[in-house]
Amino acid sequence: MKITDVVADALTRVRNAIGAKHLTVDIPSSRLKVAMFKILFDEGYIKKYVVFNDGKQGKIKVYLKYNPDKTSVISNLKRISKCGRRIYSKACSLPKVIGGLGIALISTSQGLMTDKQARMQKLGGEVLAYIW
Repeated sequence: MKITDVVADALTRVRNAIGAKHLTVDIPSSRLKVAMFKILFDEGYIKKYVVFNDGKQGKIKVYLKYNPDKTSVISNLKRISKCGRRIYSKACSLPKVIGGLGIALISTSQGLMTDKQARMQKLGGEVLAYIW
C-alpha cells in the first residue's frame, strides 16, 4: 500500500494505539518522523522512541506515555497542513494550541521545531500538526 501523507499516517497510528491503550506502536522510519518523535519526547508526550534498521526502510518504536489513572498524556493529534492544502504561517502569526498548553509542529528552514521554538528564533514555516 502506497502512503502519500507520511505525517498523517504516523499521527493516525499513534492516535489508534492510544485509543486501544497500547504501550508501543511501530511506525516506518523517515528523517521527518524521527524529528517529530524527538520533539514529542523532548516535550514529554511520549516515554521514548527507538529507531532500528530492519534491512529496508527502518522502523521507529514509540513507547506511549500514560498518566497514573491510565489516561494518555496525549489528548489529541490533529494534522493541519495536508497534501492538498499547505498551511504556512509567519513567525509573528504562529498559532498557539489551546492557549499555549499544546504544541504545534512547524517545519522551518532550520528544521522541524515547536511553535514556541520557532517564535523565539523568529522563523515561520509550514504548520504540520497540533498536539495537546
